[in-house]
This record gives sequence, structure tokens and C-alpha cells, in this order.
Amino acid sequence: MKNTSFTMGMGTFRLQGQVAYDSVKMALEEGYRHIDTAQIYGNEAEVGQAIADSDISRDELFITTKVWFEAFSEDKFIDSVKDSLTKLKTDYVDLLLIHWPSPKDEIDMAVYLNELKKSKEMGLAREIGISNFTIAQTKKAIEILGVDNIYTNQIEVHPYLQNIKLVDFCQANKITVTGYMPFAYGKVLVDDVLNSMAEKHQISPAQLVIQWLAQRAIVTIPSSTKRHNLVSNLKETGVRLSKDEMADIAELDCNDRQANPDFAPLWDTSR
Repeated sequence: MKNTSFTMGMGTFRLQGQVAYDSVKMALEEGYRHIDTAQIYGNEAEVGQAIADSDISRDELFITTKVWFEAFSEDKFIDSVKDSLTKLKTDYVDLLLIHWPSPKDEIDMAVYLNELKKSKEMGLAREIGISNFTIAQTKKAIEILGVDNIYTNQIEVHPYLQNIKLVDFCQANKITVTGYMPFAYGKVLVDDVLNSMAEKHQISPAQLVIQWLAQRAIVTIPSSTKRHNLVSNLKETGVRLSKDEMADIAELDCNDRQANPDFAPLWDTSR
């Protein structure tokens, strides 16, 4: 049973220092309860302080962080998670993810996935999952952990990279998809098709993209440092996109991947 509080959240990638603190604090003030961070973002302490200063009950929050591959070995993994919890000022995270598969399989997947499972068994994480895993890697993760232990696969999804094959595979196996970078660094927000559609519905292009993701049953975690964007992104518009509109957005898929570091796996094609 998926946690019902795992709804649209706020991402914190690229947010640092006071900006990270202020953005998370604003998001919590405006009603966000799902906050996503990661060890490599270097902002867990600021995220944790903003959460602590919010005085929101811990059981109302859904906090996600991710383990970086430099901590995948048996002698580092659990300590890295405990360090994250210290920075986040919490005894547990709601969701702990493997941020990226081990580059070139330098560390066997069974090693770090079993450490991930151990984190859950120790009570350091309520749920566990993966991020940036391909179909083949997700299949392997299922073999190691069992599908019931994989809460989500967090992957890049936006109208220019719809990741249809991978999304379909995960959802067929009852693994929730979390789509990060939903606006492709703002590129899709100036798209003529999306702007025309948003204008027709009297919503913003960002709200349109969020609705498109929702209708694909994808949880998303947009990031913003501006209060009006945070409010707008979270607002329930009441809009429902038609089959024709969904089909028109599907045509925008051009495999335009934004997150593609040199250690990335061999990606699946989008379709």
C-alpha cells in the first residue's frame, strides 16, 4: 500500500545555503508536505533546519533523500544514511533512494540494494526505492529486493522526454514513478503547443505540465525559489486534459534528456 502523503512535492536540486532554506520554508508554509533532497545536493542541513523551524508535525511530512554512489560499500552505506538523518534533524526518512546505479557496476547492485534494505529494517527509512534505473536495472533490482520493496523509481520525465517504455514497465510492476525535472529547466514552459493549450484552459504552462504528469499517474517534484510559483504549482486547477490533448503532448517527445552525466547508465529509448 503506497503512502497517501506521497503526492506532488518540492524538489531541491541546485538549491544551496540560504536559498535552499528559504525555498523549503516557503513551500511548507504554502502547504507542501513532500520534500525531496539528496546527499549530493549538499543541502540536507538547510532542508532539515527549514523543516524543524516549520513546527509541522513529523507525521504530516514525507521526506525523501538519496544515497550517493560513493557511499555504496558495506562499510559506508549505513553511516551515510545516519549522517543524512542528523542533517535533516529526523530519526527516519519516509523514502530512501539509490540516487544512481553504481557507475560501470563498480559495486555489485546486490551489495548496495541489500544495504538499502538494511536501512529500512533498521528503521532509518520507512520506504526504499531507486532512481535513474533503466528497465534492465529495475528488473535486476526486483530480483534482488522483490518488487514490494521498491516504492518508486525516480526518473527524468517531461514533455520532451516522456520515458514511455520505462514508465510503462514500472507501472505494470506497481512501482510508482516519480518524475523529476518536469519543466526541463524551463524549456517546455515556452513551447508553443503547451502555451496554447494552457491559455485555452486558463492555467499556466507549468500547471498544464503538472496536470499531464498527474494524468499519467506520475508523482512530480518541481523546484522553485519563488513563492508565487510554489503556490501556482500546488494549486488544484480542476482541469482535465482530453485524449486529443494528451496525444498532442505525446507528439512533443524528442528524447531531449537534461540529466545525462558521464556516469549515467545506457538509457532506454523513450518509446
